[in-house]
Amino acid sequence: MDLLSMRWRHTLFAHWPVAPELVEPRLPDRLTVATRDGRAWLGVVSFDMTDIRPRGSPIGLGFPEVNLRTYVEPADGGPRGVYFFTLDAADRLGVTMARLGYRLPYHYATISVEERDGAVDYESYRPATAETPEARFEATYRPTGEVRTLDPGSLDAFLVENYRFYTDEWPVVIGDIDHDPWPIQGVEAEIRANTMFEACGFDHPGGDPVLHYAADLDVTAKPPAVLR
Repeated sequence: MDLLSMRWRHTLFAHWPVAPELVEPRLPDRLTVATRDGRAWLGVVSFDMTDIRPRGSPIGLGFPEVNLRTYVEPADGGPRGVYFFTLDAADRLGVTMARLGYRLPYHYATISVEERDGAVDYESYRPATAETPEARFEATYRPTGEVRTLDPGSLDAFLVENYRFYTDEWPVVIGDIDHDPWPIQGVEAEIRANTMFEACGFDHPGGDPVLHYAADLDVTAKPPAVLR
């Protein structure tokens, strides 16, 4: 049974390869870093969530989000999924609900998303608090080319097609989502500011990221469960 439905819009995936030993110590004991060709990946993913509705609700919320993530597998077997180091979102109620309901590390940020001449201008700023440092992400991105289907065995699919997340609450909480395959396009992106890595205790990996873009995607989310 689904708990939530929503639409994700203007999603930018920006991924950098890193050494697995940089990520592994930051994971809960029951999770291990997922690698591709011997490399782990850290990704900054920005998008705009609209029409977020609890099951049966006639009223929906909406807010943009940017997160820093990696990909993990349960140490004793199970599907690959997402592990979030931070999720910054522009809605205090949504942040509170996600922290309580899914035990995810959400934080409030000021975020603007504007469409202009076929491009998306995205600006996020999370002020420093006693518990967390400030974080900033600013980018302009423009989709290119036709929508394409990803090869299931490709690096593209490894980075994009993940339908479960894990948290470090004990016992480990999992959340499953469902949607059609990502409608991926090429993208040109200018990332003007990105301190998401430093805000989570990582050095910036440097180099050019692997980029993907998706326009609109309808998503459902199941209630949180426990990894046993």
